[in-house]
Amino acid sequence: SRFNRDVDDGKDDIIPEGKSLKNKRVLIVGANGRLGSMITRHLLRTHPEVKEVVAAVHYVGQATTRGWGRLSYEVGAEDGKGSIGAAWAPEEERNASFQFDPEVMSGYNLNKLRIVEVELLDPVQVSTITEDVDAVIFAATDFEGNRPRAVASLNAAFLFRAVASPTKGRVEVEGVRNCIEGFLGNLSDRRYKERLEPARSSTAVATESEPTQFVLVSTAPGAFGEFETPFGEFNGIKRQGEYITMQGFPSLSYTVLQMGKFDDNFVEEGQELNFSDAEDDTEVVDGVIQSKRIENKEGTQLRINRRDAARAAVEALLDEGIEGKKVQVHTATRPTDVW
Repeated sequence: SRFNRDVDDGKDDIIPEGKSLKNKRVLIVGANGRLGSMITRHLLRTHPEVKEVVAAVHYVGQATTRGWGRLSYEVGAEDGKGSIGAAWAPEEERNASFQFDPEVMSGYNLNKLRIVEVELLDPVQVSTITEDVDAVIFAATDFEGNRPRAVASLNAAFLFRAVASPTKGRVEVEGVRNCIEGFLGNLSDRRYKERLEPARSSTAVATESEPTQFVLVSTAPGAFGEFETPFGEFNGIKRQGEYITMQGFPSLSYTVLQMGKFDDNFVEEGQELNFSDAEDDTEVVDGVIQSKRIENKEGTQLRINRRDAARAAVEALLDEGIEGKKVQVHTATRPTDVW
């Protein structure tokens, strides 16, 4: 089946009956990435009814400011009145500072934003950031395209982990599992406490108004070619994360979004979102979930602008039509660049 979503025309979206983000706390994992920062922006600006947006900045090994600039830019933190010191000025005068400008930033809803740091391969840290969270959008990745970040950007921390400790874990697999386990564990504790104190309870039991609990951003088959990494083949790693989400936690409400290849240069934003049921391309080899290669007879490739992908991820929280499903998402079809 295929589901179409209207282009954002500036009018209020029609929220599917029974689902709401009112007074909900939404966690965005990977908010320092290109897509994650756009998801954060879109959620803040289109759903002011949320209680809080928790933007999780993922790092490996040691905390770093990598990606903070991208997130700051996307949410509009730099749109206020500010000053930037000259590069040739004394070191103490090179800082940049910005102040909130209500005339420009009143609709940004930055008062609803909280930023946290997390090592996704540390279950304790992940459990901490999922406390009191009502829904999660997981957009974190170890990849630039289909290449590990250590290879794509010579990131020393990722490279060290890949070489020195290749079995420590992967964001797309162990990171997903840690996030779901932390979320469900904290949710269970919260509901137990609320049952003990019914007078203070506002969410003692799940209701139809609850958003989808976990939205996993993944990659459609054919978006990238096969690429072997220290952790396994790229597409196979993606399918493992999908399997964990769909099969590993029966009590979890989820949606898996297999995004078409991101194309911000030749695919315009603001296009109609196309959701179609995903074809199963998984296979088990020697007990390991992998991705089987599907022949592309048409020679085409699904593509999407990242801003539309961000919109799709946010809409998935409220879309009953795709809850409990794995769907492919695209706005355009182009000749494939994968052979």
